[in-house]
Amino acid sequence: MVKIRLKKFGTKKRPDYRIVVQDSRKPRDGVTIEEIGQYHPIAAEANQVSFDEERAKYWLGVGAQPTNMVKKLFNIKGLSASGKSIAK
Repeated sequence: MVKIRLKKFGTKKRPDYRIVVQDSRKPRDGVTIEEIGQYHPIAAEANQVSFDEERAKYWLGVGAQPTNMVKKLFNIKGLSASGKSIAK
């Protein structure tokens, strides 16, 4: 199964994450299929989440399952887990 999940980067006490498409059987920091965005939890609210919405819609459309945290991040930017845009 293909998942959309967070891959940890950054340093100690300064986490950064990349939103990646990855086989669910691979380790968190293992080989990815595609990197579609970034999440910076320490940054200002407006700059925390950035991702390629078209690629996210594509992967959701072909059946990739987002993790709970990625679903929350998509909702922040107005994208539902089904791949449709949410009106703000």
